[in-house]
Amino acid sequence: MNRRVHSRDVEAAARGLLLERGVTTPDIAEIVYEMQAPFSPGLSLAECIESVEAVLTKREIQHAILVGVELDKLAERKMLSEPLQSIVESDEGLFGVDETIALGAVFGYGSIAVTTFGHLDKYKTGIIRKLDTKTSEGIHTFLDDLVASIAANASSRLAHRLRDREENLSPVELKLHDEEEKIG
Repeated sequence: MNRRVHSRDVEAAARGLLLERGVTTPDIAEIVYEMQAPFSPGLSLAECIESVEAVLTKREIQHAILVGVELDKLAERKMLSEPLQSIVESDEGLFGVDETIALGAVFGYGSIAVTTFGHLDKYKTGIIRKLDTKTSEGIHTFLDDLVASIAANASSRLAHRLRDREENLSPVELKLHDEEEKIG
């Protein structure tokens, strides 16, 4: 029998997986801060944390985390069939499925998120670098890209929020933007 999983359970599972794998909201928020501070001198880390928290409420992000982390965990237990096991385990350079899943979760936040994701994927900022290196425990072939996706989305979301404030949008307009964002 098929059972519909409540969105609260999906969100809790996704957040739990991040913590289980050693990734915290402040870790991601530090990346967001680094990406947005040059454009917003008064930016606080608290604003970046709030943006990361908002991004983590999106189903596309949650689903990507669930799939990607599960594949990383299966690879750690050597439960993938060959040649996929070796490809994921070694984070093969020509294997782009990890980036494809993460990039798919970026499209909801527009072109700023897409270009920021590309930058983060290339330069491996903050905790992304730690997850990407082979010196850390575990396999994070998917997780490093997922963290880049979350940070890119939170950066884009924050950039738009900062512009909304600069333009002195009314509380009603701000609420509409927040409601629109919750779709998906």
